[in-house]
Amino acid sequence: QVQLVESGGGLVQSGGSLRLSCAASGPTISTYSMGWFRQAPGKERDIVAAISWSGVTYYAESVKGRFTISRDNAKNTVYLQMNSLKPEDTAVYYCAARRGGLVRLSPEYDYWGQGTQVTVSS
Repeated sequence: QVQLVESGGGLVQSGGSLRLSCAASGPTISTYSMGWFRQAPGKERDIVAAISWSGVTYYAESVKGRFTISRDNAKNTVYLQMNSLKPEDTAVYYCAARRGGLVRLSPEYDYWGQGTQVTVSS
């Protein structure tokens, strides 16, 4: 079993930055694809970014050019650097892990963190 713990969420003004971290315990994540998802009130949980075991990345169109996903397999940690934040980025952000290739849909992921709140004020 993989246990994921997110950190780094908080309150930030429009245009500001946050860096989310997801620390994994249990099996190494080196062979897992990792994803960041977010869920705003009344909406579905949607992909934000994902990274495969080999470093291939995917970004939702709404965050391209602003967010960067990265991983440090030696530290068993994945990051989401969020720049130029907008109020519409406000959501609970979840880290997820999947054994296998990079996918975009949340039901395809096997392990989830508890979520961390990101609030962007206007």
